[in-house]
Amino acid sequence: MSTGVSTFVIRWINLLTMFVALGVIGFGVWISTHHDGCRKSLTLPVLGLGALIFVITNDQRLDFWNNSILLWMYLIMLCLTLLGILVFTVLAFIITNNGTGHNVAGLRFKEYRLQDYNKWFLKELNNSHNWKRLQSCLVKADDCSNLSKRYKTLKQYKSAKLTHIEAGCCRPPSQCGYPAVNASYYDLSFHPVSPVKDCKLYKSSKATKCYNCDSCKAAVAEYMKTEWRVVAIFNVVLFVVVSVIYFVGCCARRNAASSHSKC
Repeated sequence: MSTGVSTFVIRWINLLTMFVALGVIGFGVWISTHHDGCRKSLTLPVLGLGALIFVITNDQRLDFWNNSILLWMYLIMLCLTLLGILVFTVLAFIITNNGTGHNVAGLRFKEYRLQDYNKWFLKELNNSHNWKRLQSCLVKADDCSNLSKRYKTLKQYKSAKLTHIEAGCCRPPSQCGYPAVNASYYDLSFHPVSPVKDCKLYKSSKATKCYNCDSCKAAVAEYMKTEWRVVAIFNVVLFVVVSVIYFVGCCARRNAASSHSKC
């Protein structure tokens, strides 16, 4: 591959990737203007990722191909980025490898158990500071409060396919045996049929629900697992794109070195 062809190919790849970077940065700016505290916490990582991709791919304004030092710096930066993406992606798949939902007879959704998930998730979710912040976000999100608006009758509620958070944080585990009055209330006058501590932690009040339950933490772990998997898959695509740019850059450096040696 000649230096001219290498330059042409890599600049077109960089141009396409730069649009991806601008999209990521735009998403980060949108998060920063959102009132949800949990989503705001993602602002810096998202903006940082977008800025990193933009800096790496925005080489059109620099004449890398005629400056061996700049080209070496560019390739080293790409190599470190590839290693970082690879390490994060491998860790993400390892961390999200454990954990699965459990089917319950008569329900269209699954219930989750905290002990099924990776130890890293257990450590982070059992940290009182982290969980208080997540609890605040769950209450503000109004997922539980909206159930009564979405499901007007008990029949509709029992046949609903609830989300992870709705299933784990808005209701007591099925093993408790509390009968549902409607989508927002359970009859707690019944003695729970299970000794699980979640049965005693559940309250019908808007601010309490099952937010202190292990079932809620497990539901959050399942949500995080899903999100991490999406990020990991995106990183695989990003790794392939950056690898192509790195390969073409190496070809350009080798050809440039050959041209200088002939002179």
